[in-house]
Amino acid sequence: MTAPGIARPTEMARAYEAQQIEERLYAWWQDSGWFQPAGDAARAPFVVSMPPPNVTGELHMGHAMFVTIEDVLVRWRRMCGDAALWLPGTDHAGIATQSQVEKLLRSEGSSREAVGREEFLRRTWAWKARYGGEITRQLRRLGASCDWSRERFTLDPGLSYAVRAAFKRLYDDGLIYRGTYLVNWSPALQTAVSDLEVEHEERQVSLAHLRYPLVPLDGPPPGTASWGSGAWAAPATEFITVATTRPETLMGDTAVAVNPADERYRALIGRDVLLPVVGRRIPIIADDYADPAFGSGAVKITPAHDPNDYQVALRHGLPMINVMNRDATLNEHAGCYAGLERFAARRAVLADLEREGLLAGMQPHTMSVGISQRGGEIIEPLLSEQWFVRARPLAELAAAAVRDGAVRIVPERFEKVYFHWMDTIQDWCISRQLWWGHRIPVWYAADGTMIVPGPDDPEPQGPGITQDPDVLDTWFSSGLWPFSTLGWPHATADLQRFYPTSVMETGYDILFFWVARMMMLGCYLTGQAPFHTIYLHGLVRDRDGRKMSKSYGNVVNPLEVMDQYGTDALRYTLVTSSTPGQDLNLNPERIEAARNFANKIWNVTRFVLTKCDEVAAVAPAPATLADRWILAGYDRCCGEVQRLLSAYQFGEAGRQIHEFFWSELADWYVEVAKVQLEGDAPRRVATQQTLLRVLEGSLRLLHPFMPFVTEEAWQYLTRAVRQVWPGRALPPSVMIADYPQAADLDDDAALRGFALVQEIIRGIRNVRNEYRVEPARWVTVSIAAGAQTELLETQRALIGRLARVADDHLAIVPAFATPPRAAATVVIGSVEVSLPLAGLIDLAAERARLARELEAADADVTRREARLGSEQFVARAPAAVVQRERDGLAAAREAVARLRQRLDDVSDPA
Repeated sequence: MTAPGIARPTEMARAYEAQQIEERLYAWWQDSGWFQPAGDAARAPFVVSMPPPNVTGELHMGHAMFVTIEDVLVRWRRMCGDAALWLPGTDHAGIATQSQVEKLLRSEGSSREAVGREEFLRRTWAWKARYGGEITRQLRRLGASCDWSRERFTLDPGLSYAVRAAFKRLYDDGLIYRGTYLVNWSPALQTAVSDLEVEHEERQVSLAHLRYPLVPLDGPPPGTASWGSGAWAAPATEFITVATTRPETLMGDTAVAVNPADERYRALIGRDVLLPVVGRRIPIIADDYADPAFGSGAVKITPAHDPNDYQVALRHGLPMINVMNRDATLNEHAGCYAGLERFAARRAVLADLEREGLLAGMQPHTMSVGISQRGGEIIEPLLSEQWFVRARPLAELAAAAVRDGAVRIVPERFEKVYFHWMDTIQDWCISRQLWWGHRIPVWYAADGTMIVPGPDDPEPQGPGITQDPDVLDTWFSSGLWPFSTLGWPHATADLQRFYPTSVMETGYDILFFWVARMMMLGCYLTGQAPFHTIYLHGLVRDRDGRKMSKSYGNVVNPLEVMDQYGTDALRYTLVTSSTPGQDLNLNPERIEAARNFANKIWNVTRFVLTKCDEVAAVAPAPATLADRWILAGYDRCCGEVQRLLSAYQFGEAGRQIHEFFWSELADWYVEVAKVQLEGDAPRRVATQQTLLRVLEGSLRLLHPFMPFVTEEAWQYLTRAVRQVWPGRALPPSVMIADYPQAADLDDDAALRGFALVQEIIRGIRNVRNEYRVEPARWVTVSIAAGAQTELLETQRALIGRLARVADDHLAIVPAFATPPRAAATVVIGSVEVSLPLAGLIDLAAERARLARELEAADADVTRREARLGSEQFVARAPAAVVQRERDGLAAAREAVARLRQRLDDVSDPA
């Protein structure tokens, strides 16, 4: 099978045009069925479950990162002969999708409440049908070689069945319950949200110091049980001052906490205060949570509106009073402030306390504030009745899988984070007050009895029977992703063949929110960890290390990058700029360099094809030193790349291939080949075969990283291979070719020998540059080669051509009879290379020029030594400035030494 539009190798365009070939090649790959698992049926398959992007999402750099890494991994394993399955899909994204549809309804002057649940869901499915395919189209642009025939959606019937089965199993086992707990509440979205959907910002707030009247030891005066207008405060003689950023929740206080070690308050522990505004008595308690260094050292405890206070209340058995409605207005427990919006209530409470003399002061304070990712408003910790999973029994199984070595986390340092989360896990709130999602499969009879049917049971019907209105947290269904997508709970052929999966690759930022939930649910529901390796990549930041944000104006759109530079350039930059678990700074210059690398691949291929257009029907000559060197270097590169890929060091593997292709193949062997191709027919054939062998192997090495340019080049290469080796054919696509394996050539002699030739050529070139010899001019060179004389004689033509040395002006001898004078000398181990300068340059003019430069360099050294000799400068200047001066002195001294050597080179013979 041949890629459409390709006629013959010599038709390669002069420049690589990514936009003209990427879509065509991707369609060809997919239509050919190569994204589906094939490989050796006797071997264990290699399976990756794609982290499902939001169904209505748009491609961003986070998507580009995980798609690139996973595609590198899957293409590599496919080329290694594995039955590689990369299973794609999308997430229904409850809050994100519902927010989009609600926004649409608002633009129409309506709302979800106005249209009702059934119509709202119909509109949401219509929205999904219209926009849901865009993200998968964009993933295809990145070259994602996933099996689209197995694409899944978290609300597909099969996955919905799995959700019902999982809920029923966990409920029957006592691991799902309904209870009251403190949750992250989004007033704008009117739902509980997960920690992942809360972003934290450092904000400047006000810390209020409030005076709470102490109840006298003999009790309050008669008739003052209800305080609020100053009637009781007037006779109060003792107060305790508390510090808070949330005075509007004062009406929900149920205690004041002080640290038991705080001497200031030890005598007050056990006494009561009378709560301002509402006149309720609350105790002063001792708890380590109170920080003596924060504010006054005494804190108000409001269990229904602060997670730390909630834990204090559990320890001390305190009541919990919710003073907030779901829309963030105050409720009836707030007394005279009922109905006020929370921040308006804050201002009113502070004004009343100041009027009553109970506001001791305000001070600025910086704190981390939770912001709703979708709603944009400040999150409200709220005591609410929700559905929960008893997480600890599941977490113990998930932690044991990593501790026992069944699952490996890459990089290993994240194991500590994983264990900390698992060992301190709290019960998981799985209900959301939304309409879009998996509706909680619980029904209530008229008398309040709960009915929890299994997935195969009919939905309860009858008078007064209603279904729970909430939906499940999106993370619940996505936590089943590795096995629900393969048919669980049914024993399907895919489940039996492809589960457990192999590698879960995702960002470290969702190690707990998603990966941990997959581990917990997978271990419990299937009895096996859902994958054997967890690979975590970092976040993509801008070139200065800042988070990409619309507010910063620094968001880089991957679609625009691909349009400008090509997909391969973006992919190569992302994978080679990163290391496991580390954030990467996306530098546009690196993208441009990667584009240049794609062009280099193209140009080397064009060169090879032009040199293989005519082939003599003769046996190839024996390999030259350069042939052996490039083949040994290629073999060494293959072994190193396989080792690095196996160790999940994708970035370093890509860099090693780049170094070999550009620095060894393109910069050296291609130049050598131009010389060798001028030889006789056997030498030409040998060189052609070496070029093709190394080029086609390099394309295979590079393919997982840069699939498009390597495939297009491969299509042109296949015909050339058939010409040079009659009867030999390459696979129709590089993506189904074997991945190169090291042959252990162990040709150290060739590696060392050609390295010497390279150093000699570099040394001559450097001298030419230093002395500004015109590039076209031929020079005279003498080499005292010692034990390497015979080797270098065989390389005479190569040295002469690549260093521009005329053959009759190149002397290779065991040793110099007399030391050369007025010559530039290069020493490489035991080999000495001499370039006589007489006749090459104007020695007198060169001596004058060098003398001037030496005088300036000496002056620079003197100036810097004097400055660094000043104790005042060294003591007062910034450390960076002093170090910069020291570095400059070292460089100036090196320049002086170099100039003196060059002056000696051009001096008159003694």
